[in-house]
Amino acid sequence: MSFVPPQSKLPHVGTTIFSVMSALAKEEGAINLAQGFPDFDCDPNLKRLVQHYMDLGFNQYAPMPGVPQLREVLSDKIDKTYGYKPDPNLEITITAGATQAIFTAIAAFVSPGDEVILIEPAYDCYAPAVRLNGGKTVPLELAPMNYRIDWEKLESLVSPKTAMVIINNPHNPSGMVMEGWELDRLFKAIKDTSAIVLSDEVYEHLVFDGMDHRTVMGHSDLYQRSLATFSFGKTFHNTGWKMGYAVGPDRLMKEFRKVHQFNVFSVNTPFQYGLADYLSNPANYSGLDRFYERKRDLFASYMKDSSFRAIPCSGTYFQLYDYSSVSDLPDVEFAKKMTSQMGVATIPVSVFYTAKTDHKVVRFCFAKKPETLKVAGERIANTPFD
Repeated sequence: MSFVPPQSKLPHVGTTIFSVMSALAKEEGAINLAQGFPDFDCDPNLKRLVQHYMDLGFNQYAPMPGVPQLREVLSDKIDKTYGYKPDPNLEITITAGATQAIFTAIAAFVSPGDEVILIEPAYDCYAPAVRLNGGKTVPLELAPMNYRIDWEKLESLVSPKTAMVIINNPHNPSGMVMEGWELDRLFKAIKDTSAIVLSDEVYEHLVFDGMDHRTVMGHSDLYQRSLATFSFGKTFHNTGWKMGYAVGPDRLMKEFRKVHQFNVFSVNTPFQYGLADYLSNPANYSGLDRFYERKRDLFASYMKDSSFRAIPCSGTYFQLYDYSSVSDLPDVEFAKKMTSQMGVATIPVSVFYTAKTDHKVVRFCFAKKPETLKVAGERIANTPFD
């Protein structure tokens, strides 16, 4: 009898668009503004701290929830930043990046038949994790081109089957930043249900134009039924380290850790000690908003002479641009052709929708050196597209 491979649990999932566009950029010699990683290095002082702890021999397993020193520093940081001091022993877990934290939270709280509301366009790791755990995604599309949440619509989607609502604030890919009153609306939508909130807050320090980041930890009622995830890689320009953490109330974190201990158990020990030392100085993260706001504005200055129309971005290190005046091609086809013709790779936004909704919008990453942004912007502004 010939071997028949098991049925795929993700039959409609292939290679991610991020890998596709990065490979195409390399093949075409194009500037890669598609995938979300900086082309500049992290602080040498942070690298030295990590190396210091490697040299001291801190190279074996860390405690399952994370190194105590790092959890304590994070508790202090959250208190100083948001006015809430989570218990470092009970409410904070160090993870192998925010993606692992997100998957772990979904695995811990989503059961077969459960519904999970996604705010779309949505980062592409959410839906597959829900499906792998037997859940059903319920999409709520943001209205282009301001990408604000329709709260009445969200409330209408909440049902007795709703196990989780996933929010991303600041929002990738749109750059939308939620306001304080919106957390009130979110709590109102779920308060009479057993649903919890998974809040992806990896861009917490990348909020622009004088706005403040509104975390679920700053809303006492909502926090009691929320888990928030964060990324050291996004904050400190070292996405390849895959280091992050989750914060949540004790009764939720207990369930989170039950899964965490069996999918990674613990994460990189010397990096945790180095990050603990580095985070003890708020200056190492307090200026990131201005740092990236300047990059956003610099890229926009080079794009102003192009036919692309900028869509307002209040956070993250991504900006959406409307290309409808450039071409009427579907966005995936346009992004691939743009890479070869203009020499700049981008991400088509339809891939972030369940229905592959195409508004003729693409996403650029501006977490790049000034010279990279200059060359990319000038290529886009000066290269004809046909």
